[in-house]
Amino acid sequence: MMWQSLSKLMTLADSMRVYCGHEYTLNNGRFALTLEPGNVDLDARMRDIETLRTSDSPTIPTTIGLEKRTNPFLRPQSPEIRRTLNMPDATDVAVFAEMRARKDRF
Repeated sequence: MMWQSLSKLMTLADSMRVYCGHEYTLNNGRFALTLEPGNVDLDARMRDIETLRTSDSPTIPTTIGLEKRTNPFLRPQSPEIRRTLNMPDATDVAVFAEMRARKDRF
């Protein structure tokens, strides 16, 4: 059900702003880097996030486009994520479920 919901969000325009109700961006970014350390967009975003959080500033809103480039839960098709998880031929749903399970233990 969560994957179905996120799949709907992925159809929105990249410019669409996202206002989440929590400030987990720093921890989520750290987790994302364990899955996709070679993602240059994620690396740049993490530098921005760290700067913002150091000054106690919020990291939101974000955009759908930025989330598509940096949020692993919107990137189960990423070859790097699939290599990290050792799931090269798995379905997107299976990759998503494995990431979610790992995030629960992170």
